[in-house]
Amino acid sequence: MTLAVRVPEELSARVPVEQRGPGLDRDAVRLLVSRGAEVAHHTFMDLPRLLRAGDLLVVNTSATLAAAVDGWIGHARVVVHFSTRGDDGRWAVELREPDGRGTTRARAGGPGGTEVCLPGGVRLVLEEPLSGRSERLWWARVTGPGVLGLLREHGRPIRYSYTERDQPLSVYQTVFALPSADGAGSAEMPSAARPFTARMVAELVSRGVQFAPVVLHTGVASAEAHEPPCPERFVVPEASARLINAVRAGGGRVVAVGTTAVRAVESAAGADGVVGPRAGWTDLVVTPERGVRVVDGLLTGLHEPEASHLLMLEAVGGRVAIERGYGAALQGRYLWHEFGDVHLLLP
Repeated sequence: MTLAVRVPEELSARVPVEQRGPGLDRDAVRLLVSRGAEVAHHTFMDLPRLLRAGDLLVVNTSATLAAAVDGWIGHARVVVHFSTRGDDGRWAVELREPDGRGTTRARAGGPGGTEVCLPGGVRLVLEEPLSGRSERLWWARVTGPGVLGLLREHGRPIRYSYTERDQPLSVYQTVFALPSADGAGSAEMPSAARPFTARMVAELVSRGVQFAPVVLHTGVASAEAHEPPCPERFVVPEASARLINAVRAGGGRVVAVGTTAVRAVESAAGADGVVGPRAGWTDLVVTPERGVRVVDGLLTGLHEPEASHLLMLEAVGGRVAIERGYGAALQGRYLWHEFGDVHLLLP
């Protein structure tokens, strides 16, 4: 699905909402609500009144990594975005060029055999493209000290040119983020959950809304490329699978917080819609043709008109909801990207 709209540059959220004025917290963003052809305008703080007792929010607990590191190919400076760690110890990486404004721009991938020098004596050698569809991401063999230590010492959050300045890693962590035992995490923030605060979670629980944690470690998205997501690691714990099935059996609504949560829970569902405990890699791409088996609603950010995520949104809410919703978002001057406003799709 590609929307025939253009998002003006001034609608990019350049800083987090809590930095836009005194007294603002993360939940001070706007909330667009779509129910089929019906569109309504709210603030995110209205969310507890838009959900009902018995509803279930599926949340991604993956923590965001400081996944961008400066490196050198010969004397040329590059920025390495670490995307995903493979089972064989290699890392999927994207090489980008500094743009002179503190951010980066896309560069040609490869070629195989390219060696990149990184701080702390770490070196990586590009071996092969991650996918036959694109040479943007490459599998790289890493030598020297470990990558996770490198990211802790020398990494910073991935940042794109529409943002105003570098931010501390804490700005990119959601209230649900938990460090994993092996240090794995997401290259980019599971940003749909960013507006949640501890206060908001407490109010939702008090109103009878439940939460089911899952994990999906997101890879590099990159604003310039809109190809479908590559395989990503995910976990749906047994307790969350049981809770999702119980809510569905009892007539409650399963609302995923973010496209990552949809991908995880739909990857753990059988053809009958029953969710089982699963862990591993998922290459699932949710489209209108495939449909959704578990998820009734979706809370998500506003995506670029060419983004592959729009196919998932259409699968959940229907084409009319997406077209009407995005038209209303543009007319209402909603803000895009990870620090922007959010969109709730309900049945």
